[in-house]
This record gives sequence, structure tokens and C-alpha cells, in this order.
Amino acid sequence: MTTPAIDAATASGISFDVITHGPVASVEEAAEAQGVEVRDLVKTLVVRRAEGEYLFVLVPGDRSISWPKLRALLGVNRLSMPDAATAKEATGYERGTITPFGSAKPWPVIADERTRGRTISLGAGQRGLGLRVPADAAVSVLNGTFADVTEPVRP
Repeated sequence: MTTPAIDAATASGISFDVITHGPVASVEEAAEAQGVEVRDLVKTLVVRRAEGEYLFVLVPGDRSISWPKLRALLGVNRLSMPDAATAKEATGYERGTITPFGSAKPWPVIADERTRGRTISLGAGQRGLGLRVPADAAVSVLNGTFADVTEPVRP
């Protein structure tokens, strides 16, 4: 089985595992299905910085983007999340499968600093698939950066 994400991860030379799982309805179910802690199931969120300009933010499953922190890091006053159709157009992937690996465009990557030194699970470009990768290696090959850009999920 292959996807553009799996092909890109292979081409990058980093070590990774492809994890196959059934349908899931939440981050908690996805973490359980993949056999990882919720904090290691990393959501790839597409953020619109300007018209036609996006970036990927890698967010641990137990956290959410801190908009004030992300705006301060990027030196901007306004950021937004594109709708599902725009995110697919920008990345080539549907929501729930988005990953920086094999994206239609190599948008900048910012990984929350809490992923540093961990093995994380990212989307693999197709429902029911995940990529388990060392975060440091993944962020390096994606020319990304680590930063404190999240906050705990509010109940």
C-alpha cells in the first residue's frame, strides 16, 4: 500500500512505520487504534497565513493551537483555518488524513515543542493509515521548526 505521504517519507530516508487501523471517531479512539498515547497522535493542521499562503502546525492530540503564541511567533495579527475544500486544494489531502509528507506544496512546518524527542504518529494521506516517525527526524527532513505554539485542550 502506498500514498504520496508514504512515498515522500520513503524518499526522505527517515525510518517510519505505516500503521493501519479501522474507522475512528475521536483523537482518543485514533490513539488507541494506533497503540500510542494521545499526546503522540499528532494532528497536522493547515493554517492560512495570507491569501494562497499556508503552513502546517503539528499539534499533539491532547493540545490545541494557541493562536496568540502562533501569531506572535509568525509576527502576524491574523491567522485562520481554511475550510475543508481549501485545505484539500492546498495540500492534496482530505481533513483527517493531512500530513506534511507528500503535500501538494511543501508548506512551512511548525511542530509544537512537546513533540521533540518523541516518536509520533501523523496522518499518512489516507483514512485508516498513520505514519509513526521520530519527530526530530521528521521535522528535520521537512525543514520545520519546533516552537511552543499550543495549549492544553479545554474540556
